[in-house]
Amino acid sequence: MKKRKLQKQSFMQSVLILMLSQILIKVLGLVYKLYLTNREGFGDKGNAIYSSGFQIYALFLTISSVGIPGAIAKLVSERIAIKDYSGAHRIFKIAFVTFGLISFVCSITLFLGANYIANYFLQIPEAELTLVALSPSIFLVSISCVIKGYFNGRENLKVTANAQSLEQLFKTALSIILVEFIAIISGTNTAVMAAGANLATTLATFLCFFYLCKYYTSIKKQIKYEIKNTVNHKQTRIRKTIKQILSVSVPMSMTAILGTINKNVDSITVVRGLKNFLSVEMAKTQYGILSGKVETLVTLPMSFNMSFSTALIPTISSAKAMGDMETCKKRISFSLLITVLIGMPCMVIMILFAKQILALLFPNATSGSFIYQISAMGIIFIMLEQTISGALHGLGRMLLPALALSVGVIVKIILNCFLVPINPEFFLLGGTAGAAFATVICHLIASSIEFIALKKEINLKLSKAKFIIKPIIATIIMGILSNILYNYLTLKVGGKIALILAIISGIVIYLIQIIILRIFSKEEIYMLPFGKKIYEYVSLKNKV
Repeated sequence: MKKRKLQKQSFMQSVLILMLSQILIKVLGLVYKLYLTNREGFGDKGNAIYSSGFQIYALFLTISSVGIPGAIAKLVSERIAIKDYSGAHRIFKIAFVTFGLISFVCSITLFLGANYIANYFLQIPEAELTLVALSPSIFLVSISCVIKGYFNGRENLKVTANAQSLEQLFKTALSIILVEFIAIISGTNTAVMAAGANLATTLATFLCFFYLCKYYTSIKKQIKYEIKNTVNHKQTRIRKTIKQILSVSVPMSMTAILGTINKNVDSITVVRGLKNFLSVEMAKTQYGILSGKVETLVTLPMSFNMSFSTALIPTISSAKAMGDMETCKKRISFSLLITVLIGMPCMVIMILFAKQILALLFPNATSGSFIYQISAMGIIFIMLEQTISGALHGLGRMLLPALALSVGVIVKIILNCFLVPINPEFFLLGGTAGAAFATVICHLIASSIEFIALKKEINLKLSKAKFIIKPIIATIIMGILSNILYNYLTLKVGGKIALILAIISGIVIYLIQIIILRIFSKEEIYMLPFGKKIYEYVSLKNKV
């Protein structure tokens, strides 16, 4: 077998690799979501069954594994920073066994409790099959996360990116194949089709795990060589190592658990609340709009931003372990700036063209534009929350993001209970729109608390002109010109082509505004991929 070298990427290389991976994942995710929503016999009702089961699965998955990659990455990167390769690998081995056992228990619990959860907790009996189909993947994802965390800690995020991309590719292909096959033999039974779509997730996670095992095996000799030449190693008892891992992973998991609970608040309260003025079938359809189409579209911009929150943890942990706080500040402020510059235009585009986007992507299920607009208002807050959480975790403040989000979730629960049962004919933010609005407020509160905590933690000083005023100006100009262009082109080439051209033009206009307003400093431009060439080109143009 050909030997592989243990690779390590720089911060921006890691960000770029993960960003490209996340974009591919989101595009593939959108493909199968478009297919499912537009598939006869599935639609918004199928999304309700699919999503309700998936959110319960996600909660179990979060309990058993979601905090693992960040926790292992943090602990491993701290060991690697002082050349303790033996200690880093020991953390990996103990974590593999520990979380393997925890996730196995969670898989069995979900499998055995599927009937009760579907009938009494979700009040969507059809979701039972989806829960059964998803239960094995909890174990597979958990142990895969340990392997990803080990390589993330070594700042080799390419492995994680490849694994995630392959998993999503298989999930998309298998979802379409299985749903089509089930539709043929079951006569478009929506519940069975939804279960088939979720079974594709389990099969995809197995293939992802297989890839990670193969990669680990291919570089095992190099890892053993490093371990033999390790320095600064202090042997610790297994119990102490487990305690150390859990002390980091549990607080990290708490943030993810609260995020999943936040989504489960909708799966539990929306259908119940809507029954006050809608039939059961209509209530399920409304929940399907929120959890299917709207959530898929609103989370698309997160694919650009997730890479920063993931790469920040090992980078900041390593820098802090070496006492380099200046690097920590630079990485955090740069990541926050990119988050703002990505989040604001995405939010405005989705609000302006909500109806047109739904008509373009979901021609067989176009309803839900107002819910989409309300949900889109939360994009910037969710993205900021992602980035700040990654920074705080890297700095060792593990519980702060969880505490901040817990406040937001409590407020969301209260707002959901109050707004969802109100008929939107009497109050605009009643019904499903109320749940969407509650989510926006939840993330606004959480991101605000986290930002205040971050500023105090590292005395972070950010320019209002650079981080707020200039991005707002660039976004407003983009929004106005895109809207004017769309209205003009609609008369010339039709609505769908006009929308695509208006969005593409809006992106170009926005990038030009960033250059004109000089939002980036020279040092920040150099941090971008191909930054040196970009700076030289822009400088040459300015001279001309």
